[in-house]
Amino acid sequence: MAETYALLIGVDAYPPEVSSRPLRGAVNDVLAARAWLAPRGAHLAEIHDAAATRDAIVAGIRSHLGRAGEGDTALLWFSGHGTELETADPRHQRVEAATGRCQALLAVDGPLVDKELGALLDATAAPGTHVVAVLDCCYSGGGTRDPELIPRYAPPRPSWRAPVATGRDAAVTAGHVEPRHALLAASRLTERAYEAETPLGEVRGVFSQALLTAAWAAGPAASCRELLTAAHARVRRLGVPQHPVLWPEEPGGPTDRPLLGGAAATEPSPYLLRCGHDGWEVTAGAAHGLRVGDPARLAFTVTGDGPEGGRTVRARVVEPTRTLVDARGWMPDDRRRAYPVAMSELPLPPATVTIDAAAAPAAAAWIRAAAAGSPLLRVTEKEAEDGRRAALGSAVLRLAVSGEGARVAPVDEDLPPVPELPLRGPLDATRVVDCLHHLARWRQLRDLDCPASSVSSRVSVEIVPWGEEEPCRPGGDGEYLFSYTGGPGHWREPWVSIRLRNRSSVAVWCVLLDLTDSYAANSVLFPGHFIGPGRVGHALDGDPVQLSLPASRPPGPGAAARDWLKLIVAEGELNTVPFHLAPWRPDATPAAREDAAGPGDGVLRLTSPTPSGSRDVGPATGTGHGGPGRWATVTLPLRTVVPVSGRGG
Repeated sequence: MAETYALLIGVDAYPPEVSSRPLRGAVNDVLAARAWLAPRGAHLAEIHDAAATRDAIVAGIRSHLGRAGEGDTALLWFSGHGTELETADPRHQRVEAATGRCQALLAVDGPLVDKELGALLDATAAPGTHVVAVLDCCYSGGGTRDPELIPRYAPPRPSWRAPVATGRDAAVTAGHVEPRHALLAASRLTERAYEAETPLGEVRGVFSQALLTAAWAAGPAASCRELLTAAHARVRRLGVPQHPVLWPEEPGGPTDRPLLGGAAATEPSPYLLRCGHDGWEVTAGAAHGLRVGDPARLAFTVTGDGPEGGRTVRARVVEPTRTLVDARGWMPDDRRRAYPVAMSELPLPPATVTIDAAAAPAAAAWIRAAAAGSPLLRVTEKEAEDGRRAALGSAVLRLAVSGEGARVAPVDEDLPPVPELPLRGPLDATRVVDCLHHLARWRQLRDLDCPASSVSSRVSVEIVPWGEEEPCRPGGDGEYLFSYTGGPGHWREPWVSIRLRNRSSVAVWCVLLDLTDSYAANSVLFPGHFIGPGRVGHALDGDPVQLSLPASRPPGPGAAARDWLKLIVAEGELNTVPFHLAPWRPDATPAAREDAAGPGDGVLRLTSPTPSGSRDVGPATGTGHGGPGRWATVTLPLRTVVPVSGRGG
């Protein structure tokens, strides 16, 4: 049977030589956490005040949390001061170079830097343990805007130094390490976290109280993502100037598992309904492509087996990073919770599909019938489209139909065609239309743009050959070209580093997507982070980015692959879950079918309680009381080639 091991650390009383700002609610936080954990059978260890030295914390992680094995859960809860240190060497500390500082929780005898803590937690997770860290402390500076709030921040002492990283140089091979633990943090790394007196007269950390309130309300099956979203909403409703943070943001990882372990949802919902400062809102907005022409045509449905399951909320206002909604005919019964929802009605412009039906008119008829009424597709005959191309613009997709198969390809795009799909009857036509839907969604994400926004000029993307400093320049067509080196039998893929340079005077949030010519999309390169004014963020934390051909295309003279790097810049953080789109595979299970919305409706309706909504361009996390902010995109096309003759330079 799986066990839970929890290490609870609360520090109110700091020696004056460490911090002149005593706290009053940190120990209260861990006592409240104990009250929630004890009935759930957790093995508890606590460290309070003077006992919370660096060595004691490290020893507690190794000896107590280290008892957790495969399938168990290890929970670290820290409430106390946080601090920040100047980066010792930005050339090596590339993760911190985005802000110029590294963050640390503050023991009674000095800081425990985030990289040290992360290494300890990852080591705890190595046997297959589910590891979660809840940190209710400040991660960075920022003025106190409410005199009744006490910041959990201690200025760094001159004697404190950030450790200098070693062993990271041009000889380090590429390899992205998947996150091994989940982090639920009280605030952004550019903010302070606060404690305050409750209506009952008890001082508590604002984040700790919000998180435990959500945990008591939601039950043991709620994921870390759902709990953090609910806590975020409560903190913002209180008007406290901090924004709780979840890491990692990518779907399907440790943050989509329950706080105390258990299986993650098969397909975690990318959208959540919560009660924010301005009423009920869904964590989805225009920044990911939601159309704002007629908000009333946009709707979300609560998923799951609870009493709210199947209930619908309809959009009232679509903002850049959230959608304010109305629950018509019902009302969510618990403001403490975040409810997973799926996009059930989405107005989208249809993708134009031309059919060359001369060879097989019956097969073409099956396709037209399968796509009839689809809000994502506008199917037309090739001959008719050719006569209207000048007026309508290029078609998005082209479908060549033969006696027993169909081949899908983009029009006027240097992209590989989809392998021929069988087409022997109406059931096969359903699979072909599923493919058309996938490609239409990919195209929508690749072409996502906000041309009127001034935010795009704030950050530049620099692609630099590995080991060099001067960025590459695109060709006359705007495309970046990279070549393999070596020769037959020992081809070597090009390595680059990718920098995101904030040229503005304010911090901005960035995510860097990689859209591949396999019709996939992901945010692995830069999953989402704030970059400070004048600072630089690095893809893969500064490790080399390998521009490799996919496994299905072995290196050989003339082989090539294309990628589109899409930078999304925003004034507030976005939910990156819907930016993940798996490669199209003909043998994959078909996505849930969209119901026909009716001729001319233009609204995508997803009837399944757990639809393929995670593959739709969608949600964004609202920034709360201060407004969601503006957003923009920048797209860089890349081509990776194997030289036809000779050796690459």
